[in-house]
Amino acid sequence: MTTATLPARGRAAPRQRWSRDEWIARAMMLGAMALLLTFLIAPLFSILVNAVLDKEGNFVGLAHFSAYFQTPSLLRAAFNSVWVALAVVLVSVPTAFVCAYALTRTSLPGPFKATVRLIALIPLLAPSLLSAISFVQWFGNRGVLKFLLGDFSIYGAPGIILAEVYNTFPHALMILVTALSLADGRLYEAAAALRTPPWRQFLTITLPSSKYGLISACTVVFTYVVSDFGAPKVIGGNFNVLSVDVYKQVVGQLNFSMGAVVGMLLLVPSIVSFSIDYTVRRKIKAQLTARSVPFTPKPRRVADALLALFCVGVCCMLLATIGMALYTSVIKLWPYDLTFTLDHYRFALFESDMADAYTNSLKVAFVTAVLGSVIVFLGAYVIEKTRNLGWMRNAMHLMAVLSMAVPGLVLGLGYVMFFNHPANPLNFLYNTMAILVISMVIHYYTSSHLTAVTALQQIDNEFEAVSASLKVPFFKTFLRVTVPVCLPAILEIGRYFFVVSMASLSAAIFLYTPETILASVAIMHLDQAGDVGPAAALASLIVVTSVVVSVLYSLATRVLLARTQAWRHLRRG
Repeated sequence: MTTATLPARGRAAPRQRWSRDEWIARAMMLGAMALLLTFLIAPLFSILVNAVLDKEGNFVGLAHFSAYFQTPSLLRAAFNSVWVALAVVLVSVPTAFVCAYALTRTSLPGPFKATVRLIALIPLLAPSLLSAISFVQWFGNRGVLKFLLGDFSIYGAPGIILAEVYNTFPHALMILVTALSLADGRLYEAAAALRTPPWRQFLTITLPSSKYGLISACTVVFTYVVSDFGAPKVIGGNFNVLSVDVYKQVVGQLNFSMGAVVGMLLLVPSIVSFSIDYTVRRKIKAQLTARSVPFTPKPRRVADALLALFCVGVCCMLLATIGMALYTSVIKLWPYDLTFTLDHYRFALFESDMADAYTNSLKVAFVTAVLGSVIVFLGAYVIEKTRNLGWMRNAMHLMAVLSMAVPGLVLGLGYVMFFNHPANPLNFLYNTMAILVISMVIHYYTSSHLTAVTALQQIDNEFEAVSASLKVPFFKTFLRVTVPVCLPAILEIGRYFFVVSMASLSAAIFLYTPETILASVAIMHLDQAGDVGPAAALASLIVVTSVVVSVLYSLATRVLLARTQAWRHLRRG
């Protein structure tokens, strides 16, 4: 019996042939995967390899880990990192929760809430060193409020905790505002009908419904503090933590093997926290159902007034922190000569050895914003809009979200070990501006990827299906439909990349050269040299630049959206 006479059930199903667009999409997917494998997975693998090799390249197993845990000073750094991070969580998260509650569960005026949100987000625009410099000016040996501390010193754990609370507050606030916004009004209506007192509603409805947001905020704050380098370096004094220990081992002692061990240890809490946060965020999205009713807060004079007063106090402290840095940048020498001057800006921008730092930061931030937006959006588009990807989709998505779990210090250390190797064909990237841009894109890839995926999921897949049936090339549909519809998200990704690249320190601390030094790194060196005024000037300049770019972004967005998003208004009409 020939094959032609076999019954239909016995014949092998014909293999579906991929179209040209599917071949292109898979090529783009492989390119994105190769990018993440090369610039994320391979550097992390290099850290693992160096952690089990000696200086001669011989395998020593866990000998370096054993030596680390047998060294009291190094082990104390790990303990210090954990307990300081927990202390920051205990201060930052409750403070952010009260402010988030005031913004979402009160009838305070809209302009007041908008002002509080705006002030609360200012720390996101500043390098982490700015808060440390400011608190030294407030509470240091010659600080304005030193008398309040008496014999107590701000240097060490107290200063790190204060600085990190300032740095992490907006991160916790954004998460908790989202969590508290997902409230089902029916629960509160039923509680009111049963005459349940407000305090009992808070304990039995509000807290349980926002528990996932609280857990997520705690993990994000904990991870940030453990991996942050700027604040401990400036205000930590002799109080050693893991992030500073990595820097000392690699830069100070050129002990790459022990630095790799510390890097691996620094990676563990970040991955654990990221896993918890990722699981929690998925549960937050599932809280509301189609039958949920938006919660409308009712006026409560006393409670609203107390919450408003609390928010005002928090905003005043945030403004005082950045205000001190700005003040320090325009006076000659605190506390001896308070004369107004712009000499610190002139020195930082034109006269010092680091005069090119600000320009370099602008270049890196701009290229990162453009290149990062293109790479992230194309990668997210291929994942969401290409059919029959199978394991490739899951692998790409896993690598895309993994970068969030990698601290900047660990990523920078991995780049040193991987790209500085003579046998690496990509060795030419080392000591260039390009590797700084790539490190920024990879380090902040996850947040931008999730933003792009969220925007793409709002577009019906029928667009691609109809285009395919009409034999319209996918790139035409992409340029004429997908990009205009997702333009707000693309612009937001670009703005995000610019702002974080201007302020980022940890990923760049191992990768810069005298020719490619960035403003955030220059701030650290100026502060170490005792040039507090120029350091404050450069930090303030970063904040002002980010604010200006954000304002220009808002104006440009309004104009572009008016031209490309007119269909939204027609649809609403």
